[in-house]
Amino acid sequence: MDAIMQTKSKIMIVDDEQDILDLLEKTLNLEGYGNIIKITNGQLAVNTCREIQPDIIILDVMLPDMDGYEVCRRIREFSICPILFLSSKNDELDKILGLAVGGDDYVAKPFSPKEIAYRVKAQLRRAGYKQNPSQHDSVKIGELMIDLEGCRVMKGSDSIELTAREFEILQYLAENKGRVISRERLYETIWGEDSFGCDNTVMVHIRHLREKLEDNPAIPRYIVTMKGLGYKLVNPNEK
Repeated sequence: MDAIMQTKSKIMIVDDEQDILDLLEKTLNLEGYGNIIKITNGQLAVNTCREIQPDIIILDVMLPDMDGYEVCRRIREFSICPILFLSSKNDELDKILGLAVGGDDYVAKPFSPKEIAYRVKAQLRRAGYKQNPSQHDSVKIGELMIDLEGCRVMKGSDSIELTAREFEILQYLAENKGRVISRERLYETIWGEDSFGCDNTVMVHIRHLREKLEDNPAIPRYIVTMKGLGYKLVNPNEK
């Protein structure tokens, strides 16, 4: 990542434990991140996010006034910045819930501060890809209109609400319309990490996308599965 971009990246950490706030700030400072905003409750996190528009949020699930999932839901009403959940819970259902409400990553406590720094770097590394998505401002596929500049999706006259991660997946599939994209390639491109163990993560996001885009998610017409190969986005009106 470009050193200037790294220095300017705004990282908001939301946790009610001061020790964790200070530890993460120190670790991120050592990694070259100098613009750290520390927040101790959920409502302040929502208000601050709206005001400063951070580049990434590290968000604790257990907060004194509202849980992190609700904070994420409210932030997703106006921001698509990556959200990395921290939680003392390590149950798969909790991780799925975190992704379902709009989170982009999930780390269980106790965690390695270095791992958090690595995950932050991986999320921010995708910024270059997002900032140069296509030569076109929008893509039309069947009833879908994908606004790449405004990060919006319309299906006919209806607006489709997607999480930041879901939009990035759809955007990438749209830019490779008709091409088969493997789960590994999707994961490495969108998550910016090695694809080892990526299958469940990608499948969850594809399922959520289908639930929002397809008339019948069980019989998808837009995002089709190529068995053993991956996924591709197709125009159902084209034979």
